[in-house]
Amino acid sequence: MHIKLAFPSRGRGTTQWWMRLSATAVAGLTNCRFLIKAKATKHCSTNAVFFVILCAGGEIMFNTTKFGGYLSRLRKNADMTQSELADRLNLTRQAISRYETGDSFPDVSVLVLIADIFGITLDELINSGEPTRGEQQVLCNIAIGKNNVRVDNLSVYVGLAPLLKPSVLEKLSEGLFDQGIDISSVVTLAEYLSDESVVAMIEKADYRSVDAELMEKLMPFLDHPSREKVLEKIFDGEMDWRLLGSFIPVYGYGIISIIEAAVIDGALPDEALNLR
Repeated sequence: MHIKLAFPSRGRGTTQWWMRLSATAVAGLTNCRFLIKAKATKHCSTNAVFFVILCAGGEIMFNTTKFGGYLSRLRKNADMTQSELADRLNLTRQAISRYETGDSFPDVSVLVLIADIFGITLDELINSGEPTRGEQQVLCNIAIGKNNVRVDNLSVYVGLAPLLKPSVLEKLSEGLFDQGIDISSVVTLAEYLSDESVVAMIEKADYRSVDAELMEKLMPFLDHPSREKVLEKIFDGEMDWRLLGSFIPVYGYGIISIIEAAVIDGALPDEALNLR
């Protein structure tokens, strides 16, 4: 189990931190992915499987395991097999099984059908996953077919990203990143968004918090103009010169020659030559 903590400066009220986890089996936590953002006095449960857990002000992001357990109970109480439910939803039995174990989440368009089959409201079904208020509102509006749904809160967007299609996420994000976005959030969201959306975020991203690990994860999503922008920031001293190491596998000897020239000109320290 690996935990990486990055504490912000104090004096901003509540102390918060970001924790990046990868675990295979720790006290029942078998598949914790990506992010936890929590108050220092809060603790996240270790008895459930999460896609994304975000604790902020005591709220925990959508829990697919609890949603799956609720779906399983609904099916069993209706004396229905997984195959029967799958047939009614035009899905496979394997898909239903993944929903019930929390390993996957239904397409949002299916939620209305599930609620109708078991005679419950859409709110009841979605609330079984203990979403934040923002998540609950967005999921319900998308499920009933509203076309003008928007998200103006990055925390809600990050929480919903693993649950929604890239095309839906693109519509939700219109205007969300106009004021910029931290580069670590870009790396987190890149797995779920289309290439076009990732590039659009990169162009508006704040690179001040980027480190070598984040840059290596980001490199596959950078197109040539985006890479050039980052290099310009590095050579102008706006970003750590050590990040140039992430560019060597992409540019090869070309970037090494540029580094050597920059060292000669005094734009980079002599230590930069060790990046070879």
